[in-house]
Amino acid sequence: MTVATNRRNGLTLYVDAADLAGHAVRLVLAEKALKAEIIYVTPQNRPEDLNDLNPYHQILTLLDRDLVLYDPPIMLEYLDERYPHPPLMPTDPISRASNRQFRRRVSRELLDVADALSGATKAQVKEATRVIRDNLHAIAPIFAHRKFFMSDEYSLVDCCVAPLLWRLPHFGIQLEPQAKPLARYAESLFGRDAFKASLSTWERGLNTTVASLMKPA
Repeated sequence: MTVATNRRNGLTLYVDAADLAGHAVRLVLAEKALKAEIIYVTPQNRPEDLNDLNPYHQILTLLDRDLVLYDPPIMLEYLDERYPHPPLMPTDPISRASNRQFRRRVSRELLDVADALSGATKAQVKEATRVIRDNLHAIAPIFAHRKFFMSDEYSLVDCCVAPLLWRLPHFGIQLEPQAKPLARYAESLFGRDAFKASLSTWERGLNTTVASLMKPA
């Protein structure tokens, strides 16, 4: 945790428009209808004070008045606890622990792999996309029985999965026909008003459709 050198009013988020974790944070802000200053950062317009705010010199940084956060999972839980309506975490300890564990698995098995696509060789991209596709196929049957990720209630896990699903065509990944339950899940996520509001200009430009997620039958 860092204390901001200059006190700010309200929420400010520094984010890369294409960043998966940053999109998840923007999605939580939108789900809770929070007013926040979203500052999209590129190498050409990087604010001078960002390196002072983030000790790892990364872009994704959340400010809430004097509080500075730079770890994505902590950002998500902070926003849910600080602004509790609507809730995006279960209330009982066992379900909360499961939610955290699901998010950790999504991060390790999907998001971290997708993040590695940037700057990768052709062989590395081929292997990474295979891993993502195989992991998505493995979880697809879940959504034949549950509306959301291992739950009947929308949660922070869904906020982490939705940005990846939106980017699948961009990554050159199409799902096999047996993954239709996952496509229906994606359709429900993409249709949420908060998801639409969370999209950056770059993300809107991807023009993702549910049909584009699937290989032709």
